[in-house]
Amino acid sequence: MQRPRILIIYTGGTIGMIHDVGSGTLVPFTLEAMLRRLPAIPELELNLSSVSLRKVIDSSNMSPMVWQELTAIISDNYHHYDGFVILHGSDTMAYTASALSFMLSGLAKPVILTGSQLPIGLVRTDARENIITSLMLAAMQKDGRPMINEVCIYFEDRLFRGNRTHKSNAENFDAFRSANYPVLADAGVHLKVHEEHLLSVPSAPFQTRPELENNIAVLPLYPGIDLIPYSEMFQSRGLRGLVLETFGAGNGPEDNGFLRSLRHIVDNGAVVVNVSQCRGGKVQMEKYATGRQLLDAGVISGSDMTVEAAITKLMHALAYSDSKATCEHFVKHSQRGEMTD
Repeated sequence: MQRPRILIIYTGGTIGMIHDVGSGTLVPFTLEAMLRRLPAIPELELNLSSVSLRKVIDSSNMSPMVWQELTAIISDNYHHYDGFVILHGSDTMAYTASALSFMLSGLAKPVILTGSQLPIGLVRTDARENIITSLMLAAMQKDGRPMINEVCIYFEDRLFRGNRTHKSNAENFDAFRSANYPVLADAGVHLKVHEEHLLSVPSAPFQTRPELENNIAVLPLYPGIDLIPYSEMFQSRGLRGLVLETFGAGNGPEDNGFLRSLRHIVDNGAVVVNVSQCRGGKVQMEKYATGRQLLDAGVISGSDMTVEAAITKLMHALAYSDSKATCEHFVKHSQRGEMTD
């Protein structure tokens, strides 16, 4: 029986850092050196290969250009491997996982992002377990096919759907949460995959859709907000999309100036998506008058999408839609399991 073939893609981040004696700071080291710190890997009985980004980065420097590079690496190697594990800094991991879920259409293999809160070069680190379990999950098969067919995040004993996940803690090892969707797998004494929560095998063939529209903005509401300065800024830069972070179930202030400015943004052609500042629950603009007014102003519901998913989905939709109506329809409906219709 042929061993599963897994490609490890190294982007940088805490997981690959060691202490530089001269400067006293954390600096990245090579993938080969990192794998030498994982002597248990040969016992996994996998055919492993590795590749790094052209320029290894801290995840705070993540950008759409890097997402496109990752998409190209997966596309170029898609038919040569059974799964992919991306080693990534945790701070922007949820953004990358969300973006890749839309950029990799017809995905029928696992793409698992993982990282760590402590560098692999330390004696006490979460990096080793996260890498090894991610490789095992990426290699799991059923009836001769990969069991997982989506972009995921694995961190501290749990596998999440990538576009349902957010980083919730900067210090604890269990740094990620998926408030509106169950975990895909638990890693205890045994690896338990919850197959009922996985995406089904896509009917369409694999293809990449790497273009993104970067001319969008994110605006969290706060009591007393005045949209006039924002609307002038948005107009000057030709804003194409706006993710509006609202209160509770999708509510905003009953202020005429605020609503006029919002209508102005919508009338100028921008697609405005409403997501809640609450991580759990969903937007229901028809529930209260303070939400209904946003609906009347032309704002569309993001349901229970994370902010990370809403941003990257909007970037994707704007790049591939031939009209505002087409873009809004794409955003309002689930494409990769990122929301509840």
